[in-house]
Amino acid sequence: MTLGFSAASLAIAKKLGDEAVEPQASKTSQDPLPPVASTLAKQPTIEVKSKQVVEPPHMPDAPKAKPVGYRFDIVIENGRVIDPETGFDAIANVGIASGTIAAISYDPLAGEKVIDASQQLVTPGFVDLLSYEPNPFGVRRKVQDGVTTNLAMHGVNNYGEPFFRRYEGKSLVHYGGAFHQHFMRGEDIGAKVYRPLDTDQINELNRLAASNLAAGFAGVSMSLEYSPGTSQEELDALVKLTTQLGHVCFFHVRYSDAQQPGTGFEAVSEVVDLAERHNASVHIEHLTSTGGTFQMQQVLELLEAKRAKGVDVTACVYPYTFWGTFLASERFTNNWQQRYGLTYDDLQISGTTQRLTKASFAAAKSENKLVAALGSIPEKELEMALQTPWIFIGSDAIATESLNNHPRGAGAFARTLRQYVREKKTLTLLDALAKMTILPTQRVESMIPAMRKKGRMQVGADADVIVFDPQMVSDKATVENPGAPSVGFTQVLIDGNLVIQDSVLDDSAIHGKPLRSITFEDL
Repeated sequence: MTLGFSAASLAIAKKLGDEAVEPQASKTSQDPLPPVASTLAKQPTIEVKSKQVVEPPHMPDAPKAKPVGYRFDIVIENGRVIDPETGFDAIANVGIASGTIAAISYDPLAGEKVIDASQQLVTPGFVDLLSYEPNPFGVRRKVQDGVTTNLAMHGVNNYGEPFFRRYEGKSLVHYGGAFHQHFMRGEDIGAKVYRPLDTDQINELNRLAASNLAAGFAGVSMSLEYSPGTSQEELDALVKLTTQLGHVCFFHVRYSDAQQPGTGFEAVSEVVDLAERHNASVHIEHLTSTGGTFQMQQVLELLEAKRAKGVDVTACVYPYTFWGTFLASERFTNNWQQRYGLTYDDLQISGTTQRLTKASFAAAKSENKLVAALGSIPEKELEMALQTPWIFIGSDAIATESLNNHPRGAGAFARTLRQYVREKKTLTLLDALAKMTILPTQRVESMIPAMRKKGRMQVGADADVIVFDPQMVSDKATVENPGAPSVGFTQVLIDGNLVIQDSVLDDSAIHGKPLRSITFEDL
């Protein structure tokens, strides 16, 4: 999926007669890896210095230490252990027991299985906050990209109970998702995408949102660009309800370019005004492709000013200089060439080498092909967003067997480490890790209790752990081959179980758990 537009929503659009819409420390001075520095960690980075011993981080409710001689289920030894939340950075040994990080120690640990992580990093598994439903093919590529938690916060094209039931016991990765305003206003309300809802329809949409949040969805995702008929009254009602229930509002904002009428700056302003008016927590999805495009500096200045006034707003981006979506979407209406500065030749059908022409565009659109809009995101704007401390990584995609996908569905996290840490040095290692672990975790943990023990390398945290060499990890997915798996993640543990061992994926290792919202637990 990219930019949330799916076949399901296309079917809805056809049924309703509108244009198609979106769904969807070591004790020694030996430190073989480069040091890290951070502007994001809550504490200064711990440097590995001679004779320095720093207490490994513990969660407040961590269990008592295991007795001397205890045999852990798995021991990861001699790795460089990094916890982005505290800034802990040390050569240490990690003991895992019963799905939990039970020890981080400078002393040797005994284990039923021992993994030598020398010259490698040991970090929390990545949290992909902006993904889609965890289809069996796509989650394999997520795991190979270091992802252990897949959250469909762009909105799920389903109701809460059947969504969680569909994937329980079947997903390699932990999974959850948000209520999808756009999908529900079309599927359940039967509203056309250009038509505002009346009062009764708004009340019914709010009832649907409340019942699905109670069924486990976390947050409400609103896709204003693909439901342009969404009125101020509809937004006010949904944002008010979401805030009252203690959830976060996720926005694919209304405009994606810098040309009047309707600019990205105006679209972002609409969202932060809603946040101020309702004291709401809001998150802006894929800011470089929707909302900030060609106006990134002005948009970031606006958001920084609002944050300084106490507005709870965050955003995410994916590490690519081109967006991609389906040709039947709203993107390809209303003089798209001028608005985005693109030509037909800039559009490449993902999964092929085919560039479009004026003649082939119509045929590809009739088949609703997903295209990559090459050169559609300025590199300078992407780097500007990446270097903003409160902006983190979200792929906005998951691969499918059709392979008509954006490569970010398979390679977003490895690409961040390869291109923007190792090669371009846009980000420090610790900053990049924070953007892929603790920052997305903190955005959703108030809604999803289970997330409070994820995204951390701390005693007492869940054992969702990855091991990799930062000098070798790399994305391989391209526009032509968007399903190519990333390389370099030698071990991936989910809930304390090896899903990747010695670089080999075991796709029968099904250990992903449903991540339901707090309203579900309070029923």
